[in-house]
Amino acid sequence: MPHTPEDKKRALMRLARIKGQVEALERAIVAGTECRDLLQQIAALRGAAGGLMAEILEMHLRDDAGRDRSTPDAIAAAEADFDDTMRILRTYLK
Repeated sequence: MPHTPEDKKRALMRLARIKGQVEALERAIVAGTECRDLLQQIAALRGAAGGLMAEILEMHLRDDAGRDRSTPDAIAAAEADFDDTMRILRTYLK
């Protein structure tokens, strides 16, 4: 999750743009827009979602880099978090 006000603002701005793209895509489908144009809008939407994913991932990795790893329990927790993050990324990249 974005921890700083700037990170949160940036993530919410990206999300607002994605919402606008989804709404525009819906209007285009209702209007009977040509498939080529719909595909272009879908590609832009996918790119926007990928950008949000990258930004949140960067925030998470930066936060994780400062995590305490001085005890076996802390190391185990960090490894579990890493495994969870990798599972999410594998799902996203399919």
